[in-house]
Amino acid sequence: MADEQNKLTFKDFKSKGEVKWCPGCGDHAILASVQKAMADMNYVHEKYVTISGIGCSSRFPFYVNTYGFHTIHGRAGAIASGAKVANPRLSVWQITGDGDSLAIGGNHFIHEIRRNMDITIIMFNNQIYGLTKGQYSPTSPKGKISVTSPFGTVERPFQAGALVIGARGTFFARSMDNKINLTAEVLEVAAKHDGASVVEVLQNCVIYNNGAHRYFSDKEFKEERQIILHDGEPMIFGKEKDKGLILEDGKLKVVKLGENGISIDDILVHNSGVEYSGIHLMLATMEPPFPIALGVIRNVDEPTYANELAQQIKDVQAESKIKCVDDLLLSGKTWEVK
Repeated sequence: MADEQNKLTFKDFKSKGEVKWCPGCGDHAILASVQKAMADMNYVHEKYVTISGIGCSSRFPFYVNTYGFHTIHGRAGAIASGAKVANPRLSVWQITGDGDSLAIGGNHFIHEIRRNMDITIIMFNNQIYGLTKGQYSPTSPKGKISVTSPFGTVERPFQAGALVIGARGTFFARSMDNKINLTAEVLEVAAKHDGASVVEVLQNCVIYNNGAHRYFSDKEFKEERQIILHDGEPMIFGKEKDKGLILEDGKLKVVKLGENGISIDDILVHNSGVEYSGIHLMLATMEPPFPIALGVIRNVDEPTYANELAQQIKDVQAESKIKCVDDLLLSGKTWEVK
């Protein structure tokens, strides 16, 4: 941790590079959220490293004042994993898009989650390929018309939360680009989580997919279509805070307080730390007419890859008869030539 005298600020994480995202792009807000979260965490500056793949979001290392590496398409997870294993003390932040992580990088993505690599993975999800001019992506909704699907894509999209939890993920959260404070709050929790932390940020591409998340982000209806989760608090939402979620016949159901005898005591209380992932999966995959779940959805403790590997090496070294090079050279079947 940095001491109070050398406490880092938002400005310490602003690079001298000119930010070249399109005016109005949601990436600007996500950058501000990350800079705020890093400053609030108050780690020593040299502990941070950002690693990205390819895409609009992946220009990120140039715009934040940390150590960084702009890698190749889909391979940020492999490089981030190597950095974390080589130096477990680093706070590694992987910056990726829905195309970069779920298409060409899909294999690396699921395995770094399965291995529980201690990496903070921020997925910018704009449901389109923006850098390469508007092709549909793995998260584009079925029927999406794009330059590569002029009659509408016939594919069903990935749900990021379902993919993470299905890969035995220990942490999943979601936010929106225009919710800078919520995103910063979620990212700080994610970065402090000991394991693979995936934060999906619903991001607007003003050029190739403007309004992709409008159903949930529209100012007039957002309070009725968003539910922000907090541990230990009832899952309520709505402009009047009069709606909530209950479990009925093993499924989530939206109810209204005061109707059919429903009271606040009937509403589910959020617990991101419960090991059973069923309720987390349901929350992560809610679709209209349900509200979209924002905040930390899942946050459970499991051993990390780096810690397990370090312990394995320590155990093997303790039991090994080979303590030096001479021991190695004289081990096994050896003979002397005279």
